[in-house]
Order: sequence, then C-alpha cells, then structure tokens
Amino acid sequence: MVSKENAEHYVWKLVCDGWHLVRPGELSVILERMPPGTAEDRHLHRQVRQFFFVLSGEVSLELDGKVERLRAGEGLEVAPGLPHQMRNEPSSDVEFLLVSSGISREDRYPA
Repeated sequence: MVSKENAEHYVWKLVCDGWHLVRPGELSVILERMPPGTAEDRHLHRQVRQFFFVLSGEVSLELDGKVERLRAGEGLEVAPGLPHQMRNEPSSDVEFLLVSSGISREDRYPA
C-alpha cells in the first residue's frame, strides 16, 4: 500500500512537492502540490502521454496555446508532442495527480 506519508518525496521549483505513488515502468503516478503563484516550465514530451487530475484547488493548464481552468474533480489529457504548462494563479494550494505513460522526466523538452 502506498500513501503520501510513505511515498518517495521530492521538491521542484524550490517550493512545489511531488510524491511518487507508482514508480516508473510503463506507468507513473505522482501526487503533486503547487503553492499559489507557482508554475512549471513550458515543455513537451515526444513519447509520453499524460493525464492531470485536480484533487483540490484550481489550476490553469496551458495546452498548445489554449488555457484550460481545472477545478477539483476535473482532468485533462496531454498527448505526446503538445506543449503545455501548469500554473497555479489563485491564492491557495492545488493538489493533483499526474499520470504518465512512462518516465516523463526522461522525455521532457523545452517548448
């Protein structure tokens, strides 16, 4: 059994958190937390397909130039080759699941 308490934890962009719930293989599942005012770098994956699902809070996901607002209980798929960027602009933390068809950090390119 895996939980936030026993999963491998990492920090990105100095203040954002990630927990590996399912570690790489053909499937990766990560729980991530982004404080207000944070954003990931815009990028794309050439082979990895991803699905972002918001658990709490509200976030903007820019996908190939179009911005989608995702709230708790909503998700969006990102196909390989599409530039994207997650941004937390509201005034509260957001937590979401990031499900990937492989190891996304090994297939990450600036967009």
